[in-house]
Amino acid sequence: GDRVVSASIDRTCRLWDVGGGRCEFVWRGHSDEVLDACFDASGRRVASASADATARVYDASSGELAHVLEGHEGEISKVAFNPQGTRVMTASSDKTCKIWDSATGLCAQTLEGHTDEIFSCAFNY
Repeated sequence: GDRVVSASIDRTCRLWDVGGGRCEFVWRGHSDEVLDACFDASGRRVASASADATARVYDASSGELAHVLEGHEGEISKVAFNPQGTRVMTASSDKTCKIWDSATGLCAQTLEGHTDEIFSCAFNY
């Protein structure tokens, strides 16, 4: 695609048009550095993960904030959509992964068992 997303220590995410070299959206709202960002498979939504212990889901067409995913007790280092775009998974320093309903922003499941912080997570494609 011709669009990419970046995440920064400046507490923002940016959506870029690579072909034109311009920034389409600057997403603010995280209160600490943004550690990860990703698109869903359709390219219609973007998710961000932050050291502020929240993740956010945005509409990549309008730039609107869709959901703030709250429930972790530590920074979130990784965020990923499932292939269908119906779930978002987050990995946190609180030693858990959470799976969220991307339509409602509600936590559907918490995965516990690691004995230290979690840096990454992925869905089975």
